[in-house]
Amino acid sequence: MTDITLAPNGFAALGLAPELLAAVADLGFTQPTPVQQQAIGLAMQQPEGEGAAAFNDLMVSSQTGSGKTAAFLLPVLHTLVAQLAQKAQQAQQDAKGKRRNPMSPRHFKAAEPGALILCPTRELAQQVAHDAIDLVKHCRGLRIANVVGGMPYQMQIAKLQNANLVVATPGRLLDLQRSGQIKLEGVQFLVVDEADRMLDLGFADDLAEVHKLTAARHQTMMFSATIAPRIQQLAMRVMRNPRRVEIDSPQEKHANITQKLFWADSHDHKRKLLDHWLRDASIGQAIVFASTKIECDGLAEDLQQAGFAAVSLHGDLSQGLRNRRLMALRNGQIQFLVATDVAARGIDVPAITHVFNYGLPMKSEDYTHRIGRTGRAGRDGLAVTFAEFRDRRKIGDIEFFTKQRLNAEVVPGLEPRQRPVAPRREGFGGGGKPGRGFGPGHGARPERSGFAKPRFGAKR
Repeated sequence: MTDITLAPNGFAALGLAPELLAAVADLGFTQPTPVQQQAIGLAMQQPEGEGAAAFNDLMVSSQTGSGKTAAFLLPVLHTLVAQLAQKAQQAQQDAKGKRRNPMSPRHFKAAEPGALILCPTRELAQQVAHDAIDLVKHCRGLRIANVVGGMPYQMQIAKLQNANLVVATPGRLLDLQRSGQIKLEGVQFLVVDEADRMLDLGFADDLAEVHKLTAARHQTMMFSATIAPRIQQLAMRVMRNPRRVEIDSPQEKHANITQKLFWADSHDHKRKLLDHWLRDASIGQAIVFASTKIECDGLAEDLQQAGFAAVSLHGDLSQGLRNRRLMALRNGQIQFLVATDVAARGIDVPAITHVFNYGLPMKSEDYTHRIGRTGRAGRDGLAVTFAEFRDRRKIGDIEFFTKQRLNAEVVPGLEPRQRPVAPRREGFGGGGKPGRGFGPGHGARPERSGFAKPRFGAKR
């Protein structure tokens, strides 16, 4: 008989609670990713001279799809599990010799979570909460609550009861705090996910308010795919000597994601290129990114009429409808999600094999978040970008930000008649500041050239 030597469980080596290790094993993971390996260990350390309750503050940057969510959830949940065990033991001792009156009235009590995770978008907050629920399946008494805008207040207030960890968007969280439904003074762990996006969406004042309300916390962690100077300035205001973890920069090439660029002479030419690519039999599921909500709805409608299983996703949709469409994507009921950048962060669906940039992103850094929706957790992915020649400045900005050239290719029979001219970059500042020009489709519905019927049996 041949002896088989199994690699030791890398998560167990990090010292995580057995309940969490069991949940990680159920999810099929045995070895942490590089960001998890470094961040979890540092997050669970208690620096000398800071008091018994203090933990390292962390500022972490790692590309999308590298496992950042588990990197902050696991250490926070580990400490909460240990604290719950201590409380349960103390409660048992206190209960000896005492009898509880079963008829005593139960009064409403504002939620007092021990941990708070802030996310910039509803979709990301729901994804993080979903991941947290998966990780606590073996943890008795540890409750997760998710509060985001667009959902009924009473439903979220009910979910907040006895919650140990709350995942929230800033606006709804502060609404609930001001109405007395949640108290933040007891928060020990504060995590800011996608900190750069928080600032992009104008949450700086909300972050400052949360910082004041959780002033007694023991640990602050910031996670993002990019750490620009403005993120460092934010960290200086809300963190104590943070330890920094940089696994890779957004400028590093996504080694497992093939990136291609196709130049188009016109809007109609670009639509024909997209139609050609949507027939690729290797597509499992895909996201087609549009520049505007109007363009998003128009593309989704055209795809549906052509027989593709497609829906749109953007900020004007109700939260309930957005949730149902994301669930349909995760369940494999739809093949193509046509989305604006509201969906560029927070969607973690392993079956997404392709990302199509039909409308270019407003900001160069959003390109990295878009293509990061494929090639998740080490899988291979393909990112295809379509650009008209008037968009060459934006393509240049993306290449400048990512520090890599997009490989331009052609589809036989659909070759462009023009030739792209490299944009001049005089006075161009570091950090990938986007150009002033807008891509096609901004502010107006695109021409309805339509899509041909797919040759393969599309899911309906």
